[in-house]
Amino acid sequence: MTEIRAFTETFPIAGKFTISRGSRTEAHVVTVEATADGHTGRGECVPYARYGETVDSVLKQIADAGEMHTPLDAQKMPAGAARNTVDCALWDLEAKRAGEPVWQLLGLPEPGPVTTAYTLSLDTPDAMRAKAAEHAHRPLLKIKLGGEGDLERLRAVRAGAPETTMIVDANEGWTPEIYASLAPELLALGVSMVEQPLPADDDEGLRGIERPLPVCADEACHDRHSLPLLAGKYDMINIKLDKTGGLTEALALRDVAVDLGFQIMVGCMIGTSLAMAPAVLVAQGAALTDLDAPLLLAADRDTPLVYEGSVLSPPVRGLWG
Repeated sequence: MTEIRAFTETFPIAGKFTISRGSRTEAHVVTVEATADGHTGRGECVPYARYGETVDSVLKQIADAGEMHTPLDAQKMPAGAARNTVDCALWDLEAKRAGEPVWQLLGLPEPGPVTTAYTLSLDTPDAMRAKAAEHAHRPLLKIKLGGEGDLERLRAVRAGAPETTMIVDANEGWTPEIYASLAPELLALGVSMVEQPLPADDDEGLRGIERPLPVCADEACHDRHSLPLLAGKYDMINIKLDKTGGLTEALALRDVAVDLGFQIMVGCMIGTSLAMAPAVLVAQGAALTDLDAPLLLAADRDTPLVYEGSVLSPPVRGLWG
């Protein structure tokens, strides 16, 4: 018998994190503990209002799911944050019961370190320039944008970090016309990719147009069922476990997407090291990794992931997997 216990935790963000949809000073997460045979596995998710999720709705979904003993059982739940935390907790439990790491149970190569982007949240050009200068030593910066004033913000960031590679995230804040006008300017500034420039439910404007600046699907990509709708509009997909509904689907999505010719980015919500840990397995070999959320927190798990600058090491067993 496997006992599933779900509860909420709150972790402070260092300062304020702002995107085009609003600002936050805390990360509210749902943690699951799956216990059986004297072992306990853990998982974490971040309910996201953009997808109609709340902490209460995720807790209810987990409570209503019935008995679950293995990651296969978790797949009866719909894709989303609730399934993610259950799926990852059950994989952690499987590893502890077997005495083998998750990557071995899945038949994957042993994971190695990955280099992650570091995110600069939306702010005034002067504030973003100062933040960019503070992190100019990092090889990859992800810049949150959102419409009017974006070019000024990017010029300010480039002035603050003249050598760093940049990717940008518009969080659905652009139109096809804005993309067309900004793309040449962004390329000249050294931007290598834009994430979700158009609203996910109004992105037909990307289909078949020239995309000199590669476009990555975030809000438009959830699980494997999303992929047929993305062809011809996107060059890359951003895999987040809270969207796929866990590690099981994230790995399957990655493999199918690669076969279809998409490049892979592995991203995250603002959560702790426990939420990032399973995503490190998915990030192996990815074109871009964006698993920097613990670096944006003022407090993390007791056994956190190890970051050396922007290089993220795989999790130790005391954390997950």
